[in-house]
Amino acid sequence: MKTPKILGARGWVVLYMCLMTLLVGWMLLQDREVIEEEQGEKITLTFRHFWNKEHDRQVLDIVTEVISSYQAEHPNIKINFEGMDQTIHREQKLKSEMVTGTPPDMFVLFGGAEIEPYARAGRLMDLSEFVQSRGLNGEFTSLSLWTFDGKIFGLPIEGHAEPLYYNRDLFQRLGLQPPRTLAQLNEIIEKLLKRDVIPFALGNEDRWPAAIFAHYFMDRYAGAALIERLARGDEGVRFDNELYLSAFQHFQSWIEQGAFGPSPNTSSTEEAIALFTGGQAAMYLNGNWDINLFQSEEDPDFQQKVGVIPFPSLRNSEPRSMAGGYTIGIGLSSELVDPEKQAALGLMEALYTEDVQARIVYEGRRIPSMKIPFDPERTGPVFAQVIDLLEQSPASFLAYDNVISPEVKTSFLEVIEDLISGKTSAGAALEQIEQSSRAYWELRKDARR
Repeated sequence: MKTPKILGARGWVVLYMCLMTLLVGWMLLQDREVIEEEQGEKITLTFRHFWNKEHDRQVLDIVTEVISSYQAEHPNIKINFEGMDQTIHREQKLKSEMVTGTPPDMFVLFGGAEIEPYARAGRLMDLSEFVQSRGLNGEFTSLSLWTFDGKIFGLPIEGHAEPLYYNRDLFQRLGLQPPRTLAQLNEIIEKLLKRDVIPFALGNEDRWPAAIFAHYFMDRYAGAALIERLARGDEGVRFDNELYLSAFQHFQSWIEQGAFGPSPNTSSTEEAIALFTGGQAAMYLNGNWDINLFQSEEDPDFQQKVGVIPFPSLRNSEPRSMAGGYTIGIGLSSELVDPEKQAALGLMEALYTEDVQARIVYEGRRIPSMKIPFDPERTGPVFAQVIDLLEQSPASFLAYDNVISPEVKTSFLEVIEDLISGKTSAGAALEQIEQSSRAYWELRKDARR
């Protein structure tokens, strides 16, 4: 019997190379499996916003950058971030999607009365545990508009205030003083019209800007308690009451005088602001979100000329409360399940940080929704005045179209638009709102039976 021949040097080399090839292949296979495991399955989320206007550009840029960073850190997650007209999204699209249970995974919306029916129907994700687990409890200035039955159904991304802006240089040139009362403002309107100056720049193309005047008149004549009772459906209160009638008649008198210039219902926000920055209009009433648009090529120093005051009170002794709140935020669909749910919550965590909130202040000129320190001197002269005014304001109230139900709000905006165009009267407008309110509460009663 022959003894087997031991491998020669060449044979050992071949064997070694084969073993190394197998080892490297095995390691590459293991590494690929680790990478695939780390990446996880592909996840796609839909995220709808309405930051489409020019005054929203800075906020849109901030959120877009946060999403891009989040996707880079999580390559298996894709966010379809798409914009839609605010009115179409809030009053049409989202409403129908909530009925069918097919809303986007994430969406920008307004808190308060607008989301209450969505919360009641179980269409919004309860974020209470998320707030607690991420250490956000107590970090927001106010979650009252996002909380129902002790649960949190969305988070505000920014706050806002609605002061009255005026052209200080123009006022001084015409010998006018900033008004404290509506009677003083009446006199200013008359003097401005005699000098062929538009008293108020108003772009009501989206219907809600004129409602700011309406809710200030209603607040000044009747106080904030009445609208709260109407919003609750309390017995014995009506929209067509004497105080609101006086408020609407005062508003109508301004309209008939021409205080809002030509064709405000067909003018955009940008066109209205151009009248203000161009010196053709003396005052502008809207939220602080428009401050970024107070720019003029003809007058680069225009922001230095802008004064900020509260909307005047009915009587000199009465406080001049400010309309505002923490209404704009982000909600999640309750239909989300893991892993999409965790991906959406991860993006929420990335959005609600001190760094993002600071950018919203300094770049977006928006009031932060979270309790963060910031330097008003870095925000520009107009925003700094708004912050000072908020600190001095004796009280604030929520814009009326955010207090009343969406169904009544639709009627509210319609009649204000008709009032501006002269198609209705103060009394008829209030009667129409009251009819919508009664119809809404009857439906609520029927639903409970």
